[in-house]
Amino acid sequence: MTPAPKKPTRQRRKVSYQWRLREVMAEHKMYATTELVPLLAERGINLSASQVHRLVTSTPERLSLPILAALCDIFAVDAGQLIPTEATSVGVRKVAAGDLPSRTRQTGIGDLRPVRARIVSPEE
Repeated sequence: MTPAPKKPTRQRRKVSYQWRLREVMAEHKMYATTELVPLLAERGINLSASQVHRLVTSTPERLSLPILAALCDIFAVDAGQLIPTEATSVGVRKVAAGDLPSRTRQTGIGDLRPVRARIVSPEE
């Protein structure tokens, strides 16, 4: 009897990024967020002063490509300088949960299964 083939594993990756707009602005001697409003407007990006403030002071979860392109043009940087990324391996993940070796498998509430009920009439 031949042993069962091993399930393929996938390398788990953790991706992170930094939002460096404030630092890039400082490198270009720009310290007030309001200075960015007219520069963006020249490139067709019309944002209010409060929107630009939020863009500079906090890391956006979503960013439109026209805004990213305008910022890269204003500061003469590429996207990688404005948003450096890093991907690191965090371990191997099994493809199927049942592939865990028995010595590492822990019994928890998620392993419990209901018992099938049998409904009988009172006469039985």
